[in-house]
Amino acid sequence: MNADHRSTESGNNTGSAPAPAPAAAGSASTPPPTYLSASGTRARTPRPTVGDGRTGRAVRQRVAVIVPAKDESRRIAATVRAAKAIPHVDLVLVVDDGSEDDTQHVAREAGAVVVRHSHNRGKAAAMETGAAVVAMRDAADRPPRLLLFIDGDLGETAVNTAPLVAPVLDGYADLAIALLPPQPGAGGRGIVVGAARRAIQSLTGWTPTQPLSGMRCLTREAFEAATPLARGWGVETGMTIDLLRKGYVAVEVPCDLRHRASSNDLKGQLHRAAQYRDVLLAVNARKMRSAVDRVRAADQH
Repeated sequence: MNADHRSTESGNNTGSAPAPAPAAAGSASTPPPTYLSASGTRARTPRPTVGDGRTGRAVRQRVAVIVPAKDESRRIAATVRAAKAIPHVDLVLVVDDGSEDDTQHVAREAGAVVVRHSHNRGKAAAMETGAAVVAMRDAADRPPRLLLFIDGDLGETAVNTAPLVAPVLDGYADLAIALLPPQPGAGGRGIVVGAARRAIQSLTGWTPTQPLSGMRCLTREAFEAATPLARGWGVETGMTIDLLRKGYVAVEVPCDLRHRASSNDLKGQLHRAAQYRDVLLAVNARKMRSAVDRVRAADQH
């Protein structure tokens, strides 16, 4: 079982605009107008440019790939090697979330920095652990690394998350979310995806195509603004709502990725039921928070 949280429903594009053509892998130039953005404005957090004291030249931001993983020994090596090939990436960090197999050893041998939870704590905790470790490795005289979260079972296709970096690196977005092509074997009917999409639209005004996509690149400031993360399978929905409501800019970027999809057997149905529960919990918590904020604002007037 993978600790990663992803959209597993075959209906994840239902009712939305068709996905635009993929951006060039590794591109750090001006993103094409086909990006699906939550806002027409530039990112809330301007990209820092820090001069190198020895050469006087600007220092570009680096990128850390964070891979929450549980029992992914079969695919994690290929995922790590592919992630290391993404332009601007200088750190690949695997958070082994209580695996019972050799995930941590295989990942380390493939060249990743590995931290391990002694027991399974869930994806949100793994993401927070990974971000904290990256922060400890950021240099004081350089901009904080961008954070690129990817699934542990992407294998060789992990390098195709590279287009997520460009809009964030260049200051067009604070958060870039991967749009995946239809996944072979996916057995869902789009119920969970539809619920998450409608909730995000209701609370923020933006209608994402794939609200449960777990492949995301964002700035350090945006990540910290989204914490504490929603628990369980509601982490992506909660993150998107929280950031958009705080004025951060999100885009969706097509990426040619392949991962293990949940089928329509009993295990797959139980997984989607858990997804639905956690998405509703995340959404309801944010609706309650919004209602409390409105009451407080009314009291102040």
